[in-house]
Amino acid sequence: MDQLGPGLVTGAADDDPSGIATYSQAGAQFGFSLLWTVFLTTPFMIAIQLISAEIGRVTGKGIAANAKDIAPKWVVLGLVFLLLAANTINIAADIAAMGEALYLLIGGLKHEHCLIFAAASVLLQVFVPYHRYASFLKWITLALFAYVALIFFVQVPLGDVIFGTLVPTFSFKPDYLMLVVAVLGTTISPYLFFWQASQEVEEMHRGHPSKPLKGHKGGRSEIARITRDTTIGMIVSNVVSYSIVLTTAATLHANGVIQIQTAADAANALRPIAGEFAFLLFAAGIIGTGMLAIPVLAGSAAYAMSDLFGWRSTLEAKFPEAFGFYAIISAATLIGFGLTFTPIDPMDMLVWSAVINGIVAVPIMAIMMFIVANTEAMGRFRAKGMLIVTGWGATALMGVTALALIGTSLLGTN
Repeated sequence: MDQLGPGLVTGAADDDPSGIATYSQAGAQFGFSLLWTVFLTTPFMIAIQLISAEIGRVTGKGIAANAKDIAPKWVVLGLVFLLLAANTINIAADIAAMGEALYLLIGGLKHEHCLIFAAASVLLQVFVPYHRYASFLKWITLALFAYVALIFFVQVPLGDVIFGTLVPTFSFKPDYLMLVVAVLGTTISPYLFFWQASQEVEEMHRGHPSKPLKGHKGGRSEIARITRDTTIGMIVSNVVSYSIVLTTAATLHANGVIQIQTAADAANALRPIAGEFAFLLFAAGIIGTGMLAIPVLAGSAAYAMSDLFGWRSTLEAKFPEAFGFYAIISAATLIGFGLTFTPIDPMDMLVWSAVINGIVAVPIMAIMMFIVANTEAMGRFRAKGMLIVTGWGATALMGVTALALIGTSLLGTN
């Protein structure tokens, strides 16, 4: 664990309760036929997150700070505000899922559980220094293996799994397209770009060398460390996503349960089919991944806003020293908590969050590709070759995904 860091945490945060709901619905509604979507995204996810990490470590600045140098400020401002809106909505959906999961485990009041999770997340980020908090986040990633363990509690038809993984199937029905797009959009999300780049900046200030790689004579060992950390983190993330689709396909879909609205719904539906222990693993995993994802969602928005306005942004600082940064973290989390009291359906929150992320992802990824290929920004660490090809491939994939998401949202799923 000591050799892993921002890449592992970023990958794990991708499997948040909202993502779990998406993957569960994919498996429940369409069985093994959507396993290929998770398999397909893995190299693209590794490439774009590696680009994010290298931008942060080489330049010593986050994505938004770099974007200001090559794009009009009003464009970057608009993208960052959309990111903040999407993250806040996503936080609301995650907090609601965590509260419901804890209610399923121990009873009580769902909103009280939500308050506990929201308050704990804010307090940990504001009052625990980064060097301690980063270790806490890394250990929480172990919660993800609950979903991998679930595979051993269900009967898996190996032939169907292999076919669903390696052979893409297509349908132009709106509900199928919506889930394909949702899986791709959930796997490659803008908040992950901002978080990992900024976490590499945090690591820079506590590591050796403690300055941007662009201004350092060495640095190849750091690039190797980033590559290893990011590759492992993204593979772990997609193994977990794949496990959730596979498990829900082998249990819920196989038993005629094809509609899942939230991650907690999936946990509850598993209980009579896969047994009490499978239910406990799934529900506990929702809470663990939520405690990891909420700080990443709130933190990525805070890093982006702070970069944009020149505020100090580090989890090592005390609250008065980085007031704007911590204010964004607190506001995003508390507003997200407040949204759980509204009559807005959690699935509607997920759809709106996905739509906004789909709109934001493509221009952000395009800007990142220009930054990472720019000699002035990256110096001798300018990306080239296969990383550039795969990065632009990921951008093109998300462009198609965004268009399809907007189209299927307008058409509806009926």
